[in-house]
Amino acid sequence: MQRRLRKFFLKLSQTTVRISPMQTIVFAFLGIIFTGTLLLLFPFSSRSGESCGLMTAIFTATSATCVTGLSLVDTWTPWIRTSCGFVFDTNWRIGVCDHCVHIFFLFRRKINLRQRLVMALAMSISEIGGVVRLVRNVLRTTIVVELIGATILAVRLIPDVGLARGIWWGIFHAVSAFCNAGFDLLGGLNQGSIITAYGTDWVVSLTLMALIVIGGIGFIVWEDIRVHKRFRKLYIYSKLVLWTSGLLIVGGTVLFWVLEHSNTQTMERYGLGDQILLSAFQSVTCRIAGFWTIVQSGLTDASKAISILLMFIGGSGGSTAGGLKTVTFAILALAIVATARGRSHLTAFKRTITKEQISSAMSLFIILLLLVFCGATYICAVNDVSFLDSLYETVSALATVGVTTGITQSLSVSSKILLICYMFFGRVGIMTISLGFLFANRVEDRYQYAETTVLKDRGQSFENIYGHRTWQIWVSCGKKVI
Repeated sequence: MQRRLRKFFLKLSQTTVRISPMQTIVFAFLGIIFTGTLLLLFPFSSRSGESCGLMTAIFTATSATCVTGLSLVDTWTPWIRTSCGFVFDTNWRIGVCDHCVHIFFLFRRKINLRQRLVMALAMSISEIGGVVRLVRNVLRTTIVVELIGATILAVRLIPDVGLARGIWWGIFHAVSAFCNAGFDLLGGLNQGSIITAYGTDWVVSLTLMALIVIGGIGFIVWEDIRVHKRFRKLYIYSKLVLWTSGLLIVGGTVLFWVLEHSNTQTMERYGLGDQILLSAFQSVTCRIAGFWTIVQSGLTDASKAISILLMFIGGSGGSTAGGLKTVTFAILALAIVATARGRSHLTAFKRTITKEQISSAMSLFIILLLLVFCGATYICAVNDVSFLDSLYETVSALATVGVTTGITQSLSVSSKILLICYMFFGRVGIMTISLGFLFANRVEDRYQYAETTVLKDRGQSFENIYGHRTWQIWVSCGKKVI
């Protein structure tokens, strides 16, 4: 008996569980969320010395890990030292599964093929060649950009809040903006307030906007710009990202100003320059981050609709931004224009985009659209809120943006759980689905049915409707067609 048990445990110890790289990413996120939840549950994490409760802890931990920004409480009011956890959760988002890689860099250990594949998946790139060099460059760029942003913010905040707090807040908000997390600590200026205190401050707003945009265009575009320098030499992907991002920012700014400049609840009391600044910040933050300089509940219904569209599009691949992604949106928009003009091929920057890419973009669009509709319908049905506000909250969670009209705290427990699932799926699920489309090996079918067209004019012949080969088979078999 002892010998059998010994053999059993020996075999069990030698058994290795094979986990795919995508599963590694999912488990890494779950592990960080679990750890963050435990930390936030401890009484020492609260200013009052009391536990915040399970729902608040898991909601905040998920939102911070998935760089969303939605929260059931003001970030400054309940937390004390655990706000550091938000920074680390968001800062290491360069590749949550790459913590081990940073250790390998430190000890100069060799990185094997599997670890390189995990790094590529975590950074949403399709090739593992040069991925280690890319991670190094991303780490250096991230540190430099965040330090510059933190220095500018600290210099501006120190006169208002003091030296120690100004430096800490500068670092925190620079990391939060660059990582598209959307958490802020400016409730410390006036309990319950948000970053609206500096909404018309050009230094703070422009710095945050720059950090948000740079963090949202993605690591692939950074590397491409660093290597090629000139726009005409960039890859098609980078050109689409830059063009689409620029058009969305400018177009959103114009639309928000037109719709809100006379709104007494948002911009009416400000001058023209401040109105343009507020409109630009709203256009930038709605696609990527969770900051806001105007109260979202005061927006007109038309502005809320524009915000929902921008959130749904999201940022670019290879970043922490969620949503449909700018290039996917660009491909769909170009496909619609090409179809309307009667063209059979889709081209961009003198290159042809394959039908497989269009099909993948359409599939992801339909998946997100169904999730958004179902989630908004459920929240509207079980809570006393309008469908537009429910849609706003759902898209914000799924696209990991974090802006809200203020209904998050009043939602039912089941609705909060739904938002938690949407935040997790928006950060991890969309990435794995996109990469699944990207890495999938398309297998040719072993046989194929005769082609047909669903919509045909009644005057066309039977052979054209059912296919010439099918007609020949039926005739040779002696079948009578009625």
